[in-house]
This record gives sequence, C-alpha cells and structure tokens, in this order.
Amino acid sequence: CKTSERKSRSSKAETRSRGVAKEKTLECGQIVWGLAFSTWPAAEARGTEPACDVGLPCLILATGLNDGQIKVWEVQTGHLLFSLLGHQDVVRDLSFAPNGSLILVSASRDKTLRVWDLSRDGRQVQVLSGHVQWVYCCSISPDCSMLCSAAGEKSALLWSMRSYTLIRRLEGHQSSVVSCDFSPDSALLVTASYDACVIMWDPYTGEQLRTLRHVPLHSAVDYSSEVHTSSLRSVCFSPEGLYLATVADDRLLRIWALELRSPVAFAPMTNGLCCMYFPHGGFIATGTRDGHVQFWTAPRVLSSLKHLCRKALRTFLTTYQVLALPIPRKLKEFLTYRTF
Repeated sequence: CKTSERKSRSSKAETRSRGVAKEKTLECGQIVWGLAFSTWPAAEARGTEPACDVGLPCLILATGLNDGQIKVWEVQTGHLLFSLLGHQDVVRDLSFAPNGSLILVSASRDKTLRVWDLSRDGRQVQVLSGHVQWVYCCSISPDCSMLCSAAGEKSALLWSMRSYTLIRRLEGHQSSVVSCDFSPDSALLVTASYDACVIMWDPYTGEQLRTLRHVPLHSAVDYSSEVHTSSLRSVCFSPEGLYLATVADDRLLRIWALELRSPVAFAPMTNGLCCMYFPHGGFIATGTRDGHVQFWTAPRVLSSLKHLCRKALRTFLTTYQVLALPIPRKLKEFLTYRTF
C-alpha cells in the first residue's frame, strides 16, 4: 500500500494565503467498506507506533476491506501501522472504544465480530460468534461497557465489553436489523430495521421504550409519486442526545426529537445508505450508493438543565442503580427515559 498526495483545486489567492492545500489518498488495494477514526496517545515513537511529534497525539484511521483485512493508518503521514488478519470475508463495519484504549471491534460478512488491541501490536483479543447472517453494524457504548451488533436477522445482539460474552438478544423487529447506535450517556440504544421501524431500548434491562415508524409524508411534500414506506438503512444519535437521524429508502433524511413520535425535520435525498452527526452538532453527513457524501444543517438546541443533569448521572449510573436510589418515582422515570 502506498500514499499519494495531490494539490487540490484552489484559487491562487487561497494558495498564497494558506499555502498549497493537498488531498491525501490511502491506497488500500481493496474495496473499502468500513472506516473508524481514533487517536494514538502521545508517546515516544518506536516500533510500529505512529511517528508523530513527541508529546502530541496522532490521528489514526482503521479501514475494513473487501478481502477481510483491516488496515490501520497514521493519517498525517499515510504510514501503514497494522494489517490485521483473521476475518474470512468483507469487513463491513469498525468501531473504536471511545475511551482511547485503542480497542477496535470489527464486524464482518463471515458472521463474526472480532476484538483487536492496537496497544498490544494489534493482537486479536476475542472472536464473538452468535450471528447466523452477515454482520452489518457494530457500536460500542460511550462508557465502553457494552457492544451492540446488527446482522441480517430480526434481533440485535448486546455484548459485554468487559467479559466479551453475550448479554441478551434484543427481539422486536419484524425484519432484518441493519443499524444501531448508543446515546451519548449510554442509557439508550436505537436499532433500525428493514421493517421501517426504529426501536428505542433500555440496554440494561432490554425493555422497549419507544417505536418510531416511518410512514409516508403528506402528498404536498412528497417529491415523487413513487415515494413509499420502505426499508431503513441507518440511524444515529445527535451529540447531545436529544435527536435522532434516520435514512430510509423512501428518499428522505428524517430528524426526530427524542420525545416525539413524528419527525421534526426532513430533507429529500436519493440512494441514501448511512448518516452520521458531526461530533459537535449542527451538521449531518449522509453517504449514498452513487458515491456522494452530502452535508445537511441539523437543528441546534440548547440542552435544558434537566437533560444535562440526567446525561451526567446516566454516564456512570446503570438503570438498576437509578431504580435503587431513594428518590421519588417520577424522578426515577425521568432519569431512565420513561417519561416520554
């Protein structure tokens, strides 16, 4: 694999004021199906560690490839750090542990998930087996205690990131589950399915808290007579945890407020496959089958003090710990997201 750079199309004025901007290309040699960013902690560079400046963290990128390999790169230099071997088919999705531990989880069409530790020379820590179909998606909870995986099955699987064992199957969808995401405080989990529904779960108890159904919009705002309720492709939480974004085959990007059962905003798009919020909010990126990434302005919101307190508490308290607190029932219901 090699790295190539080329000058971007920019005006002479921009070139003079900002220097020559460059685009970097990582030549992976295979179709790239999955991507995940993380940072390598600041340290002395040695061995296969990134050759970053001493005392500064480095940005790294993991790429899931068509032949089952995972290649991990240092973004700034394009240096290949690891080639992780083990999967027997396409690596469809990748997820780094949010705590910076350099733990990487990969999901593959070989029906397994694999856990890698990049801090230990990319050692394979665990193989998680339990799916009977291709694994499409994996998501690690922000507190790094749980992992959710979605395959071409009607149930999603919830795993412990501490023992790497199966916690439970989340059953409730009527068709294949293809996408999943945790809320920023780890208190909620959402799954999206080809049955055109998003289910919101309490991952600690396995309880279904709410179902969001994708129904056709009023004809006045339909962009085609062929628009119809159809398969969901992707779901993700906003950074503050008050909104969801969904992409479906009915040619719409929808934004949902957590407390409501109908979307608060939408945008027309075709061939949508995935969506992701900008980490600091305000924008959503969507990927399409025809090779485009589109950016959308998302609703900005100032979180209430109540929500900020709930988010802070739920970051370190499980549902069971909240229910055991000597506080009023209504407050427990609010803290466990059972008031909407």
